[in-house]
Amino acid sequence: MHWLEQHWYRFTPVSFLLLPVSWLYCLLMLLRRVLYRLGVFPSVKLPVPVIVVGNLTVGGSGKTPLVLWLASFLRQQGLRPGIVLRGYGGSAADWPHGVTPQHDPDVVGDEAVLLARQSECPVAADPDRVRGSQYLLREHRCDVILSDDGLQHLRLARDIEIAVIDGARRFGNGHCLPAGPLREPVGRLRDVSLRVTNGAPQAGELGMTLAETGLCRVNAPESWASVGSIKGETVHAVAGIGNPARFFAQLRRLGLRVIEHPFPDHHRYTARDISFPDNLPVIMTQKDAVKCERFAGDQAWYLAVEAQPDARVGEEVWQRLKEKLRG
Repeated sequence: MHWLEQHWYRFTPVSFLLLPVSWLYCLLMLLRRVLYRLGVFPSVKLPVPVIVVGNLTVGGSGKTPLVLWLASFLRQQGLRPGIVLRGYGGSAADWPHGVTPQHDPDVVGDEAVLLARQSECPVAADPDRVRGSQYLLREHRCDVILSDDGLQHLRLARDIEIAVIDGARRFGNGHCLPAGPLREPVGRLRDVSLRVTNGAPQAGELGMTLAETGLCRVNAPESWASVGSIKGETVHAVAGIGNPARFFAQLRRLGLRVIEHPFPDHHRYTARDISFPDNLPVIMTQKDAVKCERFAGDQAWYLAVEAQPDARVGEEVWQRLKEKLRG
C-alpha cells in the first residue's frame, strides 16, 4: 500500500491504469449509501446524540486531536461524552474493549490508548461502532457519543457529521481507491454537517490548527521541556502516521534540523526503529509514543499538540446538539 500512495497525489501511469477499478469502487460506495438511506441496510439509532468525526481520504488528517478538543468542549457544557473507535491495529480477539490508559496499544490500537490517556472520557474500541457505543451507554451512562473516524461506518446512525480535511494534501488527485486516496467521492461533503480543515480553509470550511504545547519524554511522561529549548538542534524525527511529511515540516517550522524516519501508519515499533548511534534527540508524535514507551531511551521525546479549531466549530456543534437534546 505504501508504494501506491506516491501515485495518489498526482496523475501517473499507475493511477491512470487503476481508474476503472476506482470507478467501480465509487459506484459500490454510492450504491451502499443509497441502500442505507432506503433502509435495505439498517442503521441503528442510539438514544443519545452521536457525533462522527471522519474524513474522506486514507491516512491522517487531524481527526484525533479534534475529537480530544470536542470531548473537552462537551464536558465543559456539562455533558458526559464517550468515545468509540475501531481500534485499528489492535490484535484483540474479543470486542468491545473498555480502554484504559494502561492498555497495551498492540491489543486495542494506538489511537485508542492515546484517547484514553488524553480525553478524561470513557473510551471503547470495537470494529462494530454500534456495539462499542452500546457498551459506553451501558457501562458509563454517557449522554453523547463521539466516534473517532467512522464517516463510512453507516450502520451507526449519526446526528452530526464532521469531515476533517488535510489542508495541504486536500483530496489528492481526486480519485477514489485504488487510483487515488478517496474513500468516497468528494461530493459526499455536501451531506456532512461541518467541514473542518487542518490548515488554511477554503470556501464552506472552518479552519483548525495543531498548536505545539511542549516536548514530553516518552519513558517519563512527567518530564517536559519547551519546544524552544532544542531550537536549532539536529534531531531524528520518527513518524508512523498517515502523512509523516506534515510532522517533519512542523518540526522544521519550529527551527529544528530534521533527519527523517517515516514509517507506515500504525507501524508496530521495535527498539531498533528509534535507536541511533549518534545519540541525537529523537522526536515522535503522541500516537507513536504510546507504542514506544516500553523500550524508549531518555533521548526519545514526543511533540505534544492540541487542536485549536475556529470558534464557530464549537458554536455549530452546540447549537445542533441543543436541538437534538430538546427533541
